Amino acid sequence: MEGSCYPATGNLLIGRAINLTATSTCGLEGPEQYCIVSHLQDLNKCFKCDSQKPYDAYHHDNSHRVENVIYQRDGRGELTWWQSVNGEENVSIRLNLEAEFHFTHLIMKFKTFRPAAMIIERSSDFGHTWKPYRYFAYNCTKTFPRIPAHLLRFIDEVICEERYSDIEPSTEGEVIYKVLDPAIHVRDPYSLDIQDLLRITNLRINFTKLHTLGDNLLDRRPDVLQKYYYALYELVVRGSCFCYGHASECTPVPGVTSRDPGMIHGRCVCKHNTVGLNCERCRDFYHDAPWRPAETDNAHTCRECNCNGHSNQCHFDMAVYLATGNISGGVCDNCLHNTMGRKCETCKHFYYQDPTKDIRDPCRCKQNVKGQRCDYCKEGHYGLSLDNPLGCHPCNCDPRGITMIGAPCDQISGDCSCKRYVTGRYCNQCLPEHWGLSNDLAGCRPCDCDFGGATNNKCRMDNGQCDCRPHLIGRQCSEVQPAFFCASLDYNKYEAEEAIERQPGQMVTWTGPGFARVKDGAGLEFTISNIPYAMEYDIMIRYEPEVCGLKHLRACFETWFVEMPRPFCFEPNNQYVVSIRFQRHAVSHRHLTAFTLIDSFELFISAACQCDPQGSLSAECDRVGGQCHCKPNVIGRKCDQCAPGTYGFGPHGCTVCDCHSQGSVGHQCDPVTGQCPCRHGATGRQCSGCQPGQWGFPNCRQCQCNGHAESCDPETGACYECRDYTAGQLCERCVNGFYGNPILGSGEHCRPCPCPGHPDSGHSNGASCHTDYASNQILCQCGNGYAGPRCNRCAPGYYGVPEQPGGMCRPCQCNRNIDPQDPESCDPQTGQCLRCLYNTDGHSCSECKPGYYGNALAQDCRRCTCVTAGTIDGYCTDGVCHCDKRTGQCPCKPNIIGHNCDNCAPNHWNFGSDAGCEPCECAQPNSLSTHCNRFSGQCHCQPGFGGRQCTECEAFHWGDPRVRCEECNCHPLGSEMAQCDRVTGACVCKKEASGSRCEECARGFTGIFPKCIPCHPCFQLWDDAVCQINRDLTHIKDVIAMILEKGVVPGVSDSRIRQLEKKLAQIHDLIRNGDREGIYNLITEIALTDGRLMGVSRELNVTADLDNALKRNLTALEKELKDLNNTLHRLQRELKNYHTAGLAEQLENIRKYYQISQNSEQRCNASVYGPQSPVEQSEDTRKRTEALLKERKDSFMRTVTANKKSFDTFLFFLCFKVCGGHGNASANSSCPDSPCGGAGCRDSDGVLKCGGKGCKGTVGASLKALDNAEDVHKNLTATSEELQTIAKKVNGCLFEHTQAKDTLDKAQGKKELFENSNKMLKDFIQKIRDFLNEEGADPESIEKVAQQVLAISLPVNRTVILNIIEQIKANIANLTNVEGVFNHTSEQLAKIKDLLKRAQDAKAQAERVSDNINKTKEALETSQNAITKAEKKITTALENLKNAQNITNTQKMQQQRDELADLEKNVTEVREYIRVKVMSYNNCQ
Repeated sequence: MEGSCYPATGNLLIGRAINLTATSTCGLEGPEQYCIVSHLQDLNKCFKCDSQKPYDAYHHDNSHRVENVIYQRDGRGELTWWQSVNGEENVSIRLNLEAEFHFTHLIMKFKTFRPAAMIIERSSDFGHTWKPYRYFAYNCTKTFPRIPAHLLRFIDEVICEERYSDIEPSTEGEVIYKVLDPAIHVRDPYSLDIQDLLRITNLRINFTKLHTLGDNLLDRRPDVLQKYYYALYELVVRGSCFCYGHASECTPVPGVTSRDPGMIHGRCVCKHNTVGLNCERCRDFYHDAPWRPAETDNAHTCRECNCNGHSNQCHFDMAVYLATGNISGGVCDNCLHNTMGRKCETCKHFYYQDPTKDIRDPCRCKQNVKGQRCDYCKEGHYGLSLDNPLGCHPCNCDPRGITMIGAPCDQISGDCSCKRYVTGRYCNQCLPEHWGLSNDLAGCRPCDCDFGGATNNKCRMDNGQCDCRPHLIGRQCSEVQPAFFCASLDYNKYEAEEAIERQPGQMVTWTGPGFARVKDGAGLEFTISNIPYAMEYDIMIRYEPEVCGLKHLRACFETWFVEMPRPFCFEPNNQYVVSIRFQRHAVSHRHLTAFTLIDSFELFISAACQCDPQGSLSAECDRVGGQCHCKPNVIGRKCDQCAPGTYGFGPHGCTVCDCHSQGSVGHQCDPVTGQCPCRHGATGRQCSGCQPGQWGFPNCRQCQCNGHAESCDPETGACYECRDYTAGQLCERCVNGFYGNPILGSGEHCRPCPCPGHPDSGHSNGASCHTDYASNQILCQCGNGYAGPRCNRCAPGYYGVPEQPGGMCRPCQCNRNIDPQDPESCDPQTGQCLRCLYNTDGHSCSECKPGYYGNALAQDCRRCTCVTAGTIDGYCTDGVCHCDKRTGQCPCKPNIIGHNCDNCAPNHWNFGSDAGCEPCECAQPNSLSTHCNRFSGQCHCQPGFGGRQCTECEAFHWGDPRVRCEECNCHPLGSEMAQCDRVTGACVCKKEASGSRCEECARGFTGIFPKCIPCHPCFQLWDDAVCQINRDLTHIKDVIAMILEKGVVPGVSDSRIRQLEKKLAQIHDLIRNGDREGIYNLITEIALTDGRLMGVSRELNVTADLDNALKRNLTALEKELKDLNNTLHRLQRELKNYHTAGLAEQLENIRKYYQISQNSEQRCNASVYGPQSPVEQSEDTRKRTEALLKERKDSFMRTVTANKKSFDTFLFFLCFKVCGGHGNASANSSCPDSPCGGAGCRDSDGVLKCGGKGCKGTVGASLKALDNAEDVHKNLTATSEELQTIAKKVNGCLFEHTQAKDTLDKAQGKKELFENSNKMLKDFIQKIRDFLNEEGADPESIEKVAQQVLAISLPVNRTVILNIIEQIKANIANLTNVEGVFNHTSEQLAKIKDLLKRAQDAKAQAERVSDNINKTKEALETSQNAITKAEKKITTALENLKNAQNITNTQKMQQQRDELADLEKNVTEVREYIRVKVMSYNNCQ
């Protein structure tokens, strides 16, 4: 099972110099002097600190900023450090990280004394809260009394430690802090407590107390404090990217641009389906198991949710997880396809699924059901039910009685949506009092039974026949049967004028046929004798008040009535007298001047309201008169018609006509259509629009469409439906795809853009175009993917053949892995990707380039991080290793595993060998396990066994472990190592010792062991001679023994002896016979032999020299071997000490050295394999250089060939132009085909030949010109005298010419000055004209412009002055119109002021009158008339004064009057100001 993975650790400060800060740094504000305690007796004891600029080894080596602590030495190997300000004790250094990191330990190396007290703190929430890690103090009890100072007992305990705060050493003292102390056993390193202890976002080191010599306590002068400060050589904050075990590598956090070698980045490259900056959560849709930190044997991979293909969203639910036995906790969100459930495994209510289909198949709605969730009935259906197999019931509505808008019936109840006069569940019946169900708009027609002729308003539904009263006939009962008649409507009405006075003593006067004027307390008697039917009748008396006062305005326009509280029964054929007395309510005395106007006495019968259901608010009506409560703008007793000035009787009442006051003749409109009667030139329902082709009502103007449209927007004037390929508000420009000037009168029209073809040609690649009048060219505005003046080539990032008809440019299919702005990113013809980015490769940049892996489509190609030593040799070339392009798995050598091939397989070792890792082959049962050290191969042996494979005796023993093992007992003072030969038991002695156990003095030494003293140097000489003699004697003994044994001298055979004897006999014969020639030859042969022997001797000497050199090398190697043996022996002693001292310190040292090795390996890898390494950069530079050379080679060769060809052509042409011949010299340079010579041609004398008489070249022309020059010279000599005579005349002409030229230059200068002045003046005048024509020009601005104009000294040109005068006149005319407007406004304000004053006086007069009612009435009428007139006048005045009619109190009137006076004053001032300016302008004329 895959377990946890962790990124490499390193110094978190690397690459984060900008994030490292200190609260105190010397020399930031300016140079400061400091001294060193250990240098106080030296001449150079004080130095300068200047940190105003960053440290530079050559220019600013006295800068001591805090970033100096990241690296202990600079590029020259010099020490660098950070230093605080002198005498400051409370100083802190802070590191801010961009993400969460694992912090393991801290190392500080100080230049001065270590602090007497300091605190290490951490923050895991980016500096919001801080927690202490460890306190350090020289005296913990005194400095931090509340912090325990005992040994660490718990891994997260906060204690104070004293061992790193001593005053010694004075320099290079270290402070080491480890978050997880090795002495404390950690049971679960993945627990939340441990993870929280290691996690940091900020680290702060607080220095709180300095070590001093005590003199600072008595004297705080700067020269005393100059030697007390904090100075730090190196700061190491070791840690790693914090990924909870879900990542093995990290990348830079977004926004972090630093890429320093060895930098530990903070963004995890998450595995195990986790995401986040620190892999702190599961990926979307991977929530089936809870997120947990990875462990050694369990990665806790986030599992994908199972939503059966119906959702791509889910969340984790712990309750579900526990309920399933910790198997599955994912709950799907937003299930699609009408599914629900934890896994979207069931259909929603009212949905079903075909049982034969897979569970992932979407659920379908029933036959009569619709909707995404199957929760609506289809049109024409209702009653969604789970039990209904079809889902919903059909409506079964009568099509004649339902409305055509919306659903035919209610989807819940099934009630059909009936027309206005239709009823019934299925809309198949007419409403009461209606008949004739049909397809009419209302559905049924009203019965309209005659109210007097029919017994009621009901009729038959089939033919509409009403129930008639006796003697009435017709469908509506509106016709009288022959020989009968109908009484009038006021048949039961009794006029008050016909009544008699009830009491003679009280006066009743008659006002004519309309009213009876009854005095207060008087009465009337009405005689009733014409009762038609016996029934109860309601009695109502109509009357009006005699006076319409101000407080009773409504009384003047309404008729008052009184209804008796109960009905009275009257029978026919009887006469009744009704006496009525009229007296004021709740008074005991009569008013002598009070009268009431009685209109009539009426009997009426109670009847149904019959309110129109469409025009009334409800079915109820007034008890008196039966008036229904109408909707807005509806009138009639039944609310069945529109009021005057309204139209469109409907469910919402009637709509106001709202006829335009300026466009219509009157305010009434058609009651059905709402059309107002329009004036001439107005149109529209409200008469609020212009005629077709006009706009700007009521000031209608013709549409200005440049002849390309007939109509325009009635409000803005924007033209509709521009023709001739024009567009714009006034059809003033061409549509996209056309160009030209379509403005009326320009003589141009819109023509299709040639981009390269016309818009309708199917070969147009431009959206629009325009004419560049500077170059007289048509420039196209190309569409996406096209470029060029005519859009006839593809833009960068596109390919195709747009220059051909039908050809188009398509985006290069490079999967977003190219620069779309780079013209060479892909081939413009084939679309092949040429410059893939983001480490991608391939025809379409769809795969990672060699040496990279990942998802190229997501721009996520990362370098293969294969370890070369563990990767198969064929997969690594020039430092680049190939891995699986999808997973990044490196091809490992045999018995090597790991994603990066960086580990031996279990039970293997010797990582880095060519053949891979070798088996441990630990002997069983001699070893504890089958594992061994992967570098040394050392197995873990049982007690009593040793050797690499545990097949030998244990350390410091020898013999056969299967038989017996004996202890070496090598003397520690005489042996090189404690281990003896494992087979013989012989110890390895030092040079001064000997013996089996190295416990005796060796040969060449004297004394008593172990005090062995070397003998005198002469002993070595004699010893060497004796040893050589012994060796020679031994050799002679061996040779003699061989001769005695075999009888043959070694190296000498019988044949050789016989040859020598034969030679010797020949020499004797030559000497004896005196053969000089033979002797000479023999001497010569001897001499040659002697020469060869001398050569051999020299070779032997050279060989001897080489042998001596080898001996010296061998001696040196022996010395080195002895040194190595000594080192090994020392290490063995240390190992023995380690064995006796305990495992804790050993383990710590091993970890330290292992960490050092890892750091060295990382630095080595970074220098070789990293993206910023010199090797990688060199390789990249070389590849780019080779690519450029390869890329430019063909082009360069073609250029050279073309230049050579051009040169040959140019040479031929040059020869012909210069010499008149083509050259082409033959082998002897005679040029027989070119008599005029040329390049390389020579004559018979070897002189270069070029040109001559008769040749056309420049040389021939020069010769001819020379001849002509000689002739001219003769002619010039002949005419010399004539020229001398003419010279005098020329001198006189030259003087006149000079004067004329000067005059012309002055005139030209005056002309240019005049033209420039004229142009500037015209521009200035145009600016003044534009300014004065602006609507927002305020008086102050006009005054400034006028002053500037008056300050200008006008030119003397009369024409220019006249032009200026005309422009000023035009502006004055405009100003005159403004004055008229102000005059009109002033007049209106004066009228309003007068009317208001009159109203105020009338009101004051009305308030003074108290008793005289007649005077009060007259004053009120006068006030009313004044107010009415004021309202009419105010309506025509300024709009902001229209509320003046409501002002009734004196205070508001006074305030308004003051405002009007101020406004009038301002208008007067403006008028006077403008008048003055106009006079100024007139004076300018």
